[in-house]
Amino acid sequence: MAGKRKQHTAAFKAQVALAAVKGDRTVNELASQYGVHPTLIHGWKKQLFSTAEQVFNNGSQASSADAEAEKAELFEQIGRLKMELEWLKKKVGSIA
Repeated sequence: MAGKRKQHTAAFKAQVALAAVKGDRTVNELASQYGVHPTLIHGWKKQLFSTAEQVFNNGSQASSADAEAEKAELFEQIGRLKMELEWLKKKVGSIA
């Protein structure tokens, strides 16, 4: 009878992959320590290396998105103020 597959959390996978990257112990030693198959550790290590760049890209993308949103809001405000100024100039000009 086949049992259910173990579901490992992302934190556990990251911990094991970082331990493998350190290189203090062999993959087989880590596999026996954490109770997982060595093939899983190799896969998690590869995944860590392939997605490590995204960790640093997300911060810069978020700040640039915030800057773009603020810039758009400021341009909108400038447009509104220009329209109000033109309207006031017309009103003052028609009175005088």
